[in-house]
Amino acid sequence: MIKSELIAELAKKSNLNKKDAKIVVETIFDEIKNALINGGRVELRNFGVLYLHQRKARMGRNPKTGAQVIVQEKKVPLFKAGKSVLNALNKK
Repeated sequence: MIKSELIAELAKKSNLNKKDAKIVVETIFDEIKNALINGGRVELRNFGVLYLHQRKARMGRNPKTGAQVIVQEKKVPLFKAGKSVLNALNKK
């Protein structure tokens, strides 16, 4: 599912027009992004948790030349699925 499909589904199920549904979806995404930027975590009950993980700096290789390069430390978002999502995926 892509963002436009999510907007269309929200508009259909909530009797909103697509313009209002787009505002709702974009607001939710912006708030999730802002929470992660501020170092927080986003917990969506019965769905899962989004949180940040700090990757340490390390030595890597340029696959084209084989030369060693330094890969800087960085933050990456991770997602841990909730129990109900895992059960739905595994049909329990």
